[in-house]
Amino acid sequence: MQNPIVNTDESYDTLESYKKPTVMVDIAIFTVEDNTLKVLLIKRGIAPYKDCWALPGGALRVEQDESLETAALRELAEETGVNPQLGAQRQYLEQLHTYGGRNRDPRGWTVSVTYFALVAINEVSLRAGTDAMAAQWHTITGHRVDIPLAFDHEDILHDAITRLRSKLDYTDIAVHLLPKEFTLSELQRVYEIIMQEKLNKSSFRQRVDRAGIVKPIKGRMRTGSNRPAQLYQFIQHKHDRMFFPRSIAWAQERKR
Repeated sequence: MQNPIVNTDESYDTLESYKKPTVMVDIAIFTVEDNTLKVLLIKRGIAPYKDCWALPGGALRVEQDESLETAALRELAEETGVNPQLGAQRQYLEQLHTYGGRNRDPRGWTVSVTYFALVAINEVSLRAGTDAMAAQWHTITGHRVDIPLAFDHEDILHDAITRLRSKLDYTDIAVHLLPKEFTLSELQRVYEIIMQEKLNKSSFRQRVDRAGIVKPIKGRMRTGSNRPAQLYQFIQHKHDRMFFPRSIAWAQERKR
């Protein structure tokens, strides 16, 4: 449906006549390392909240950023050295929510468009930059980290973790937290770490097999102290996400 044609003879106020809030972009970027879910935080090098930890992010630059997504990725690269590419098969970025208010930032009225992202720990290297003093992975317990966060970033992190756990239950996004080659046990372990529950091995593998999201790599095995395990890789489907017919958690309940 086409938008109605604007009558150029009409008189109306321009947008410049309205006071505008500052538009921010913030990212909750997750990984799995040492059997724990972790989020990337930066230590702020400038006021407000100097020396406090926060999610990576910053202000939208109208003259530079083509979209909210590119603004978020620019801030992430500038502050942490992490430089994911839009549309890349091995990376995942999704808009989370919009937060706004007069009192969420002491500098004035702000609107923050937030994202959550997933990366495999072996595919990133951190480097603090611009106004960040440090960039580090922090362990998540429940819906939080064990340190206070600047602004309303604790609320944003809580919402991002809730979204991640919800989507993990019925989509294939867990593969973005794994290396290019992985075992089914490693895939299951990612689900268990994030969902915070033990999954039935047989049921889990049946669900993954029916979903058709991975395929074995011919001739590739993981060797070590245990029995060799078949290596798998993610199947890139025509559509971005492959939804499970039933949730992983629902299948576990049926097994009990």
